[in-house]
Amino acid sequence: MKIAIVTDDHQTISAHFGRAQFYEILTIDAGKVTTRETISRSFPQIASVDTQSEPEGEYHHHHDHNAMLVPIADCEALITRGMGMGAHISLKEHGIQPIITDIREIQAAVDAYLAGTMVDHPEKLH
Repeated sequence: MKIAIVTDDHQTISAHFGRAQFYEILTIDAGKVTTRETISRSFPQIASVDTQSEPEGEYHHHHDHNAMLVPIADCEALITRGMGMGAHISLKEHGIQPIITDIREIQAAVDAYLAGTMVDHPEKLH
């Protein structure tokens, strides 16, 4: 089984899925991490003006969630500390369980995930 964690510094979990610089991909076998791979996330955020639904001149962002999920397509779960509703939906549609945690340290989150004690916080969706 594989899980993905978003990070900016390889030690802590990023506060926002869409803005994280890296994926840490962990392969788990028999309840232990057997490999850890870092993949750079170089997916540009696209700023635009939506004159139909946004007040004049207000910018908002869009992500190509499908492109963002290609590197983790074989993962069972993705752990983050925050994400937007669109990303959450895209992950589920691709069979990847999104988990929003309040745990900051990657190792502590992995330990909780493996122990089955990780708590998902969907109230942190925005």
